[in-house]
Amino acid sequence: MKSYKIALIIEEINQSYQSAILDGIAASVNEFSFEVSAFVSFSGAMINPKHDFGELNIFSLPDFKNFDGAILLTNTITHQPVIADILSRIKEAQIPTVMIDNDIEGLYHIGIDNKTAMRKIAEHLISVHKFTRFGYISGPVNNPESADRLSAFLEVLEENNISIDNDRIYYGDFRAHSGKAAVEEFLSQEIDMPEAIICANDVMASSAISRLISKGYSVPGDIAVTGFDNTYNINNYQIELTSVDRPLELSGRLACKALYNHFINHPQDRSTVLSMSARFAESCGCSGKNVMTIGDVKELNYRNYRRFENALDFVSTLNRLSSGLLGCNDFDEYVVKLKEFITELGIEEFYFCLCDNWNSHSSNKSVIDEKNEKIPKNYTNKLLVPIAYKSGKFYDVDMISKNDLIPAVGEKNNSAKGRLYYIIPLHFGERCLGYMVISNSKMSLHNSMFETLCITISNSLENIRKLSVLEYAVDRLGKLYAQDTFSGIYNRNGFVSATSHIYKDCVKKRRNIMLMFIDLDGLKKINDTYGHSVGDTAICNIADALTKSCVSGEIYCRFGGDEFIVFAADYTEADAKKLTADIEMNIKKINDSNENPFVLSASTGYIIDIPEEGEDIFRFVTAADNIMYTQKRKKKLSLHLKNK
Repeated sequence: MKSYKIALIIEEINQSYQSAILDGIAASVNEFSFEVSAFVSFSGAMINPKHDFGELNIFSLPDFKNFDGAILLTNTITHQPVIADILSRIKEAQIPTVMIDNDIEGLYHIGIDNKTAMRKIAEHLISVHKFTRFGYISGPVNNPESADRLSAFLEVLEENNISIDNDRIYYGDFRAHSGKAAVEEFLSQEIDMPEAIICANDVMASSAISRLISKGYSVPGDIAVTGFDNTYNINNYQIELTSVDRPLELSGRLACKALYNHFINHPQDRSTVLSMSARFAESCGCSGKNVMTIGDVKELNYRNYRRFENALDFVSTLNRLSSGLLGCNDFDEYVVKLKEFITELGIEEFYFCLCDNWNSHSSNKSVIDEKNEKIPKNYTNKLLVPIAYKSGKFYDVDMISKNDLIPAVGEKNNSAKGRLYYIIPLHFGERCLGYMVISNSKMSLHNSMFETLCITISNSLENIRKLSVLEYAVDRLGKLYAQDTFSGIYNRNGFVSATSHIYKDCVKKRRNIMLMFIDLDGLKKINDTYGHSVGDTAICNIADALTKSCVSGEIYCRFGGDEFIVFAADYTEADAKKLTADIEMNIKKINDSNENPFVLSASTGYIIDIPEEGEDIFRFVTAADNIMYTQKRKKKLSLHLKNK
């Protein structure tokens, strides 16, 4: 069977709705020989726009032209510009695409009849329970499913001549905190609490129930609550929740089947709308149908205990991972530590892909003031791969192209026809660091602890980046302190630091030192005739001549202005004369190049002596300076400038 590459766009896989659909997709990859790359973000929960930007940036990574098809859960994304960009790129790529729940003309669609399902819930509360005072907890305003459910609810109220105050409609985001926040909002209003609160999904409904109970309300005795999607296991909640039962896992399976049918040219409808059934239970005041035997209770207790035990193990591992990674002092140590945890977490495939500019100090720009640095927000065309792990073995991968996405390492597992890869962003705020790829993990990825793990890895990577930048900045500051930024050689500070240890050893062991003083001839005349920029060139020429001449461990610097000094240990008179000759030779080479409008010339003088205890090195600088001036006076300075 031919293998097909599928891009999956999904957000918040730790939510029960997304998790159930992913289970359906995961169950289908082998059947249809799909290699699914699930681009995953966790945005919105942090209430941090910069964090959200970094998370949502993962959706800019795939080039859909490199895929055979796509499955989109854009209804899980709250940022409309991101959705618009994804759809625009899908259209440009011209690949078959399945939308789950959002119906867009021209794309395959797997969905449900949201209106009919919500109508059944609303009609039941009115006709059976005689409620007339409602509160409603909606999903996002611009979410099509959310809009359909709210529209159906309002239609039923209107048909039954029941009004609802706008303040009793709370717009949330399908997450748990929205249910709690909505209840707080209703409680703050100076009107009677609703008789029933209808929620657009189970997550918000369950958190609303928890908050109502914490405030002293009985559910359903004082207030009835309903959900939607039936994603909560009825045995794992204190109150059996009235909800709408929908086949979420089937939605994932059908999305894969729709793409496969397209690939094999099998006739099919563009849109498939799944049937749903309202499930009336304890939370609205109906009798729950769930009757548990003693065996059921024991099984439930054991299952919950195992889940709790696994969670504790995960938390323990996560704490050690966080502590271990944050304790690393450099990137190499970080990679070693992360590799240890990859094997411990039972991951079959793991790839750590970093933008080639993730460590921003690699640029030539100054990073001493990082606030002025332009933060890299996009994935680079080339990515470094410091970690590539597959089937118990680490592979050496230098770099991959962004279009490759997943490094090709090891032997292909012929027994597995399909594969599901989770591709998760690595970032710190808006700063794009790269992404990591995970496939076939023993740990569950569909929970909040996995989100915490992702944040931990990103934050610890940023910590390493900052340490590296700080080290680089300190090094740069050290060079600025010790280096003459004009000529590129040591300044006086650098000279003192570089010679200090050697000079002290010469004093202690009574070794010879040589101190040479070099003075550029006729700098004032060069400046007056050709300008200071040409004079600056003359100074740099002398520095270049010293660099080419001092090749035997001599330490040299620009002492100030047009003056230079050279220090060496264990020098003989012959060594000093040779160095003087080498300097003059290299000055001659500069003159022979005819690059300057002047004749470069310098006067030198040196002293060789054994330093005494308590004798400062600059005593020898002064002595060498005096000797140099004696030589300069003897020198015939007739012409330093070329005739025009």
